[in-house]
Amino acid sequence: MSGLAYYPVKGFRAVPVTSADVVETGLVGDRQYMVVDAADGSFISQRKVPAMAAARAALVDGGLLLSLDGLDDHLVEVVPDGPVREVSMFNKWYGHGIDQGDLAAKWCSQALDREVRLVRFPPTQTRDGWGLHPGKVAFGDAHAILLITEASLADLNTRITATGEPPVPMDRFRPNITLTDWPAHAEDRAIRLRIGQVELGFSTRAIRCAVPTVDQRTGEKKGPEPTRTLATYRRDPDRPGLSFGAKYAVLTPGPLHLNDEATVVEG
Repeated sequence: MSGLAYYPVKGFRAVPVTSADVVETGLVGDRQYMVVDAADGSFISQRKVPAMAAARAALVDGGLLLSLDGLDDHLVEVVPDGPVREVSMFNKWYGHGIDQGDLAAKWCSQALDREVRLVRFPPTQTRDGWGLHPGKVAFGDAHAILLITEASLADLNTRITATGEPPVPMDRFRPNITLTDWPAHAEDRAIRLRIGQVELGFSTRAIRCAVPTVDQRTGEKKGPEPTRTLATYRRDPDRPGLSFGAKYAVLTPGPLHLNDEATVVEG
């Protein structure tokens, strides 16, 4: 395993780590927070607001530290049992989030230039994933883990650079786990795999939206790559869209460390 990252606030920049504990819903702290529209509770993502990519969030002693160039840092003290707000994702999942207060909402609203609230996934709430192994998930799109092999990206970039365009970095696809020494798109075919003590079960291929066209450092939409090249060879045979990477459920929780070896249990 060559890469490990989590995203404390859905849509904000990744936090790379060298080790992490994995629980039923994914890496500890992953997408435990979400920004929602202040009026209707619908989630805000880079699909609608690419500038989210430039915002940073870090889990620190005392809470969640939010930062963005041009704004003062803001420490959100965790509100574990505050007002509960109805929230939704994709007009398909409707649940609840614990509102993190007016100061957090003010900072996020300034950062994203719209009226929003910051909510936290309630510890008592259970959300099901779907697919071959459904698993559980917090505020991730629908699955606990997104996994991509380095070879998949290398193959894509070979195709992109052949058109005269520059290669794209892995962070465009926002994986939790990056594997080395696996063939391109082997993540599509591993039904169950083990990394260290953690066992994962394949859920579904990851259908990509517009987010991979967003520069994850600046929050600027770059396009049309990698979408244009993916359209030439990665049209999903089962669902509308372009697939790249795979979603997994957590079958056996445990610790993960960079350089842990990944082995196929069932393929």
